[in-house]
Amino acid sequence: MANCRLTAKLNREEISYPNFLRFKALKTLNKLSVLLVEPSSTQAKIITNELKDAGIEHIEYANTGAEAFDHMKKKHFDLTISAMYLSDMSCIDLVQKIRSDDDLIDIAYILISSETHKEMLEPIRQAGVTALLPKPFEASDFRKALYNSLDYLEPDELYLENLVVEDLNVLIVDDSAFARKQIRRVLTDMGIENFTEADGGAAAIPIIDSQFFDLIITDYHMPDIDGQALTDYIRKESNQKSVPLLMVTSEGDQRILTTVQQSGVSAICNKPFEVSGVKSSIERLLAEY
Repeated sequence: MANCRLTAKLNREEISYPNFLRFKALKTLNKLSVLLVEPSSTQAKIITNELKDAGIEHIEYANTGAEAFDHMKKKHFDLTISAMYLSDMSCIDLVQKIRSDDDLIDIAYILISSETHKEMLEPIRQAGVTALLPKPFEASDFRKALYNSLDYLEPDELYLENLVVEDLNVLIVDDSAFARKQIRRVLTDMGIENFTEADGGAAAIPIIDSQFFDLIITDYHMPDIDGQALTDYIRKESNQKSVPLLMVTSEGDQRILTTVQQSGVSAICNKPFEVSGVKSSIERLLAEY
């Protein structure tokens, strides 16, 4: 599945990474300040070479999670790149610690790992990494992850020809506080100001019954009422059946996603999501609304 796709309602048009964003990134990647947290000297050397090939020279290093966190508290970094397992903690622990600190919450984060078990990767997806790469990785995928991190740090504002971005009302539904915080942060930088949050489908339903929204963004996996059941309710029982509905999910089973699409989701994006893809989806959905 592409990182972000519109469903059959919009002819299943796939969102590609815009060329103009590549051009923008090539001009500004060299401004990024990067903290590389990698206990393997060989892997650190490989990543460093890729960073330098991208024009990035501001690179510092840490071997442990505690050392990395201490570095981040003392000095500003735009991007952290790390392995999954460190000697004192996992990447999950480190990302959650960063996302819980108001001074560090905006740092972009790329995980590079050979870990393939879903139960290990799911928490890191929910915690708000900007990219997740396998080990070994392709140079093109690494560069794309840098571009997405740059967009996360400085997303372009939404362009809506017939709507005032600041007046949009958006509902974010996700049982992960980290995920809600990340989505809200990105949309705020795109110009959206009015948000309501729900920590699950059950909490979202009374909110949807009492307040109108221009856009609803929901996760799929939620412990009470999941994203598909919430979509069914919105499309069949709510008083705003045509509201644009964007699902941001880590679900990779195409059969499940097809069923969700048939329920009436307007667009589906992966976690971690491409910021440019989310932006394009929102612009297109609201243009059609």
